[in-house]
Amino acid sequence: QVRLVESGGGLVQAGGSLRISCAASGRFWRINDMGWYRQAPGKQRELVALITAGGTTTTRYADSVKGRFTISRDNAKNTVYLEMNSLKPEDTAVYYCNMVVVVNTDGTTYLYWGQGTQVTVSS
Repeated sequence: QVRLVESGGGLVQAGGSLRISCAASGRFWRINDMGWYRQAPGKQRELVALITAGGTTTTRYADSVKGRFTISRDNAKNTVYLEMNSLKPEDTAVYYCNMVVVVNTDGTTYLYWGQGTQVTVSS
C-alpha cells in the first residue's frame, strides 16, 4: 500500500510565501510523474503544477501560478514540493498532491492522492 502525506499548509498574508510538501511511503518500485492540484470551495479540482520523472525533468504550470509557484522533487526522499510565492487570496484552497507510482516490476502504474492540506491567503 502506498500512502502520500502532505504537510506545510497554513495561513499566510497576501504577498507571502509558503512551501508545501508531499512524501510517499510504502512498498513500490519507482515514482513517475508527480503533481499538485487544488480545490477551492464550490469549485472543481484544478491542476496547479506537474513534474515528470527521469534524468531531465520537465514541469508544467497552470497559467494562474506561472512565475509565482515552483514545483520540485527529491527522488531520494520520494517527496514533491510546491514553493508558493507572491500568494494571493484567490490561491486559497485545499492542495492535493498526486503521484503516478510503479508498484512492482511489471510496470503497471497506479495513481495515488494525498489527503489534502489547507492553504489560506488573507487579504
